[in-house]
Amino acid sequence: MDQTNITVNGQRRPLNGASAHTTALDWLRGNRLIGAKEGCAEGECGACAVLVAQSDGDGGTMWTSVNSCLVPVAALDGQEVVTSEGLGTPENLHPVQEKLAIAGGSQCGYCTPGFVCSMAAEFYRRDRTPTADGAAHEDRVPADGAAQADSVPAACGASDGASEHGPNGFDLHSLSGNLCRCTGYRPIRDAAYSIGEPAADDTFAARRDRPAPEPVPTTLEAADGRFIRPATLADAVQLLAENPTAVPVAGSTDWGVEVNLRGRRAPLVIAIDRLPELGALEFGDDELEIGAGVSLSEAERVLDGRVPLLAELFPQFASRLIRNRATLGGNLGTGSPIGDAPPALLALGARVVLASVDGEREVELDEYFTGYRKTVRRPDELIRSIRIPLPLARVTAFHKIAKRRFDDISSVAIGFALDITDGIVTSARIGLGGVAATPLRARNTEAALVGKPWTEETARAAAAVLDSEGTPMSDHRASSSYRSAMLSQAMLKFFGQTSEELEVTV
Repeated sequence: MDQTNITVNGQRRPLNGASAHTTALDWLRGNRLIGAKEGCAEGECGACAVLVAQSDGDGGTMWTSVNSCLVPVAALDGQEVVTSEGLGTPENLHPVQEKLAIAGGSQCGYCTPGFVCSMAAEFYRRDRTPTADGAAHEDRVPADGAAQADSVPAACGASDGASEHGPNGFDLHSLSGNLCRCTGYRPIRDAAYSIGEPAADDTFAARRDRPAPEPVPTTLEAADGRFIRPATLADAVQLLAENPTAVPVAGSTDWGVEVNLRGRRAPLVIAIDRLPELGALEFGDDELEIGAGVSLSEAERVLDGRVPLLAELFPQFASRLIRNRATLGGNLGTGSPIGDAPPALLALGARVVLASVDGEREVELDEYFTGYRKTVRRPDELIRSIRIPLPLARVTAFHKIAKRRFDDISSVAIGFALDITDGIVTSARIGLGGVAATPLRARNTEAALVGKPWTEETARAAAAVLDSEGTPMSDHRASSSYRSAMLSQAMLKFFGQTSEELEVTV
């Protein structure tokens, strides 16, 4: 217990009083660092956001915003954390804090520390590139913070509606997952689009040039259970073999909600997010392998669009704050029928690599799910990685139907992956989520497509088959008839999008 500690705002602090299920937020607030707040306790509001120093993959450090309400504080043992108090003070504001104040981006102030941390993470992003007119934008923000009509939207410099990057290169989607009920967001956007580059003497910018802290083996024992971060995969599976009721946790974006809102406790929590064997992301000659511990943000950054179907999935998967911790392995590990990743991975023909003390086995993803939140994974097994066969299908799309465009749970999710040669569909894989007790392949629809010309007639016939796939139910998100209708509409939309693209390609 005496050996566990976190560096917070430059000061090393022992994890005194922490238990196996204490969140980073509760621990920080217990140490009188009360800038981070609890709003929702499930990672949807961002009031609890803090910065964590993580590896940038090139030997340096990347400041990453995370939901401290979901992260077990023991998972940050040996790591570096910065809260809003550590960024600046009332006498010496951080540039982000100063711009928020000038733009009138804070009213009640409850959410502001979270916005500050998420905005700071984007402020320090190395590849944030201003546009030619970015330097002039600072003068467009009213000095008194007044929300003037002519400041929106063109003067705020969103270069295109999809990416929503400001003239200073600020990606507005980096603030997704941070909610504010007071300002209406425009002053916050004004502040985000007015920040410049870090100053030459900025210590947080300089920190990026040094390596991030290495993961350290951790053992924390308390009355509510044990928290262990093993050093290797072999140690992790040995622990699982000896403790079949243990809960393996990667990003904790699902487990954290269970702990906070449902009072779940486990006799043993095993942290697997920083196991080196689960952190690989490699392109081989015939497959892409993504480690189960790779965060979605890291996968998105490293893949850089090379898997178009995943490139469509990532921005629609929860928020940036969640993606900075969540993993594909965790999304599959929960076995949820409404997880966003399974439909896309099913369409890609993915396989799951399971590891135990007996070795490894590989399972086709379409054989992995066995029932509602049930899979073939045994209690003594971990998901080590996800393998996607190469070459990839040439015509793909990911459609998510939800009440909100971003940061919402899907009512229906569909992954499409087709190969079309000389106008004929030669192969088809379609993954579905939200229409049955498990994610599933739309095999009848796939059969209705293969060998047919990719025409509107074929698409309409396939749409009629697709709306009968699965066993959709009615709940508070959507009715069963709506879910079926969205399946057929998704097929028609997919045809409309791809037929235009294919014509351009030809």
